[in-house]
Amino acid sequence: MRNLKRAILALFVLLLAAVVLFFVLENQQAVSLVLFGWAAPEVPVAVLVIAALVLGLAIGPLLGAYGLMRGKRNIRASARREALAGR
Repeated sequence: MRNLKRAILALFVLLLAAVVLFFVLENQQAVSLVLFGWAAPEVPVAVLVIAALVLGLAIGPLLGAYGLMRGKRNIRASARREALAGR
């Protein structure tokens, strides 16, 4: 069973790599990104899209963890207030 899971995971990774490779090869047009008057050097579209994906994959979990910690902090503070009010 363990080997089957590994084989399925390897197949999934290979399929994902093939899709990414196909995407990169199909999107070789050079574009320049302009933001607030600042122009980035021309790079292929695929580079910008993959960079945006990686940045989002890095920032998303960080924001989620921050929200979770903030929620837990609020719950603890609320419990403390209730405990003090109940005395």
